[in-house]
Amino acid sequence: FLFPTDLLLLYRSIRALKTVKAEHAPPQLYTWRWKCSSAVTPRITSHYTICPRDKDPRWEGVEMERFADEADVVIVGGGPAGLSAAIRLKQLANEQEKELRVCLVEKASQIGAHTLSGACLEPSALNELFPDWKERGLMAPTHDLVTPSLPMNNHGNYIVRLGHFVRWLGEQAEALGVEIYPGYAAAEVLFHEDGSVKGIATNDVGIAKDGSPKDVFERGMELHAKVTLFGEGCHGHLAKQLYRQFNLRENCEPQTYAIGLKEVWLIDEKKWRPGRVEHSVGWPLNRNTYGGSFLYHLNEGEPLVALGVVVGLDYTNPYLSPFREFQRWKHHPFIAKTLEGGNRIAYGARALNEGGYQCLPKVTFPGGMLIGCSPGFMNVPKIKGTHTAMKSGMLAAEAIFPKVTAKDLASETAGLHVPEYEDNLKKSWIWKELYSVRNIRPSFHNYFGLYGGMVYTGVFYWILRGKEPWTLKHAGLDSAQLKPAKECTAIEYPKPDGKLSFDLLSSVALSGTNHEGDQPPHLTLKDDSVPVANNLAIYDGPEQRFCPAGVYEYVPLETGEGMRLQINAQNCVHCKTCDIKDPSQNINWVVPEGSGGPAYNGM
Repeated sequence: FLFPTDLLLLYRSIRALKTVKAEHAPPQLYTWRWKCSSAVTPRITSHYTICPRDKDPRWEGVEMERFADEADVVIVGGGPAGLSAAIRLKQLANEQEKELRVCLVEKASQIGAHTLSGACLEPSALNELFPDWKERGLMAPTHDLVTPSLPMNNHGNYIVRLGHFVRWLGEQAEALGVEIYPGYAAAEVLFHEDGSVKGIATNDVGIAKDGSPKDVFERGMELHAKVTLFGEGCHGHLAKQLYRQFNLRENCEPQTYAIGLKEVWLIDEKKWRPGRVEHSVGWPLNRNTYGGSFLYHLNEGEPLVALGVVVGLDYTNPYLSPFREFQRWKHHPFIAKTLEGGNRIAYGARALNEGGYQCLPKVTFPGGMLIGCSPGFMNVPKIKGTHTAMKSGMLAAEAIFPKVTAKDLASETAGLHVPEYEDNLKKSWIWKELYSVRNIRPSFHNYFGLYGGMVYTGVFYWILRGKEPWTLKHAGLDSAQLKPAKECTAIEYPKPDGKLSFDLLSSVALSGTNHEGDQPPHLTLKDDSVPVANNLAIYDGPEQRFCPAGVYEYVPLETGEGMRLQINAQNCVHCKTCDIKDPSQNINWVVPEGSGGPAYNGM
């Protein structure tokens, strides 16, 4: 892999770079106005997406030109979808002996460092991508066939650490000729004059926390392409802009999400059962809070287990803390007996899509496509989305290839529009799979909650396999589900014992999270006054509890009168929960400087 410091040198030495004037995204992408600080509302947000630099005298005279380069295809995100798309493109190019430049940018310092999942891998897409994957060297990405378990049959699947798996995919992609650039975050979508997508720009570096340019300020780079694939993962910040720009969610329901929290433990070897999978629902969550748990026994030569809790973000009680529910869950006798005497060695968290079939947006638009967990191809009842993400990337590649390699690029727009990708999706096993389980998640929205949903699932899925002639609806935006604090009962959580359960900050330390301290917080607020005036006043500051990394806290004003929101951006594990669950929809997550964030080792 190329490291971040190599990218600029590579571009300057190998490619003839051209200098272009800074291009600006359409005005509607950044329409929020920053309200100036006052004695009542201290300044919090200093990011240029809220505080425009062209109105800041500190930026006068600063060089704002960017280097640009061109590729046939640019891919944003080095996860299963992005890497599978890159691999499939190069496989087709090599088979047909055609030149095709494929560039992939990833915001993590290395491939896999921001990747987190259970993960129990269904190998259907992997078998299609690499039929000989088992013979591909000592770095085989999977471990053991898992044992069957109810209500989900996992026979024939593989327990993996997804970060290691995507790193392996990255090695295969690089061997095929894909250019992989870790440590560079795609910060901006670029557009042609006709409105089609032109490519992306990586983020600027060298900006101080107060939003002023440092002496080492450097503009990001532009990557232009015939087609740009967006595989940022769940709730990608560029995908949010594209939804608005092209009205991609016009004919679907709002996406609904969950947060998954995960730990890896080294346990007593006598308790280790390699290949064993355990799932549960219910406690410690009440019947009206959707969620479940997993406990996977890895097979890596030492007694490791991966365990976690998933909590639906459509919960209503603002006092609920997904992190503390997770810590409490580990004290259940069935779980505790496995962990007692062991050592926790890793922690992380990530949001995941749960809307399924009803929430799939339009995935093609002039100049680009959405792939993987960005649009949301996860099979919620299976708690699996890697196989569908990979397949979506492969389908995108197969639709793109004949168009980008054609001698005559017939296109009505400057950026190629490839609607065949969406057509092929609807003909694939992804669509059939998601359609068959479409009603399971929304069936939990009933008076009996969990129990009513389980009855519905038993009748209409396990017996009829989702062939009922109706489609249920979700409850709506997760951010709109919270009730005012005065209508809810505060939840008293037990103190962590330091053996099975732990505090938040010691947990975040195990994620390896790190950001450059002197940069504008990437957790931006559209209005700095809203957190205290609305979130704290009405919901008792729920961001303090739904964030799994201690990013948000309310502290007393220096005057001693009132409270203010403090954002500890350096703690952020890039889970995106705040952007999703904030009841005011005032938080907008944007990318920090490249390489910042968690440093997961096989999560």
